[in-house]
Amino acid sequence: MVILLVDAANDVGSRPDGWWRDRAGAAARLDEQLAAAPGTEVPGVVVDEVVVVLDRAARAGSPATQVGRVRVVHAPGSGDDAVVNLCGPGVLLVTADRELSGRAREVGAAVASPSRLLEVLGRPARRDGP
Repeated sequence: MVILLVDAANDVGSRPDGWWRDRAGAAARLDEQLAAAPGTEVPGVVVDEVVVVLDRAARAGSPATQVGRVRVVHAPGSGDDAVVNLCGPGVLLVTADRELSGRAREVGAAVASPSRLLEVLGRPARRDGP
């Protein structure tokens, strides 16, 4: 069983779609897209369950709930701490945060970039440079 753990703040920030004007709306859109992720392949593994961690203003975009194989978790404090608490073997964390990636790997999680997740969801990733 592979759990796809999404650092929503980091993933939402990887798209230049105006998310900063409506953090709650951006979180809600991401949750909608992730509903299709269970059963799909992300970096060589098939996703059984998706867990999305929301913090700060993004929490208003989706209730803390579980619908099918997608669970939304509201971080009570630090989003990074909440993410690490959910990491371990069998977890594939999606984040571009290097410090968070290191912390996740220390407890046995694998890490993938937001650009890979966006490809799986059919959304273009932000491209810096030419």
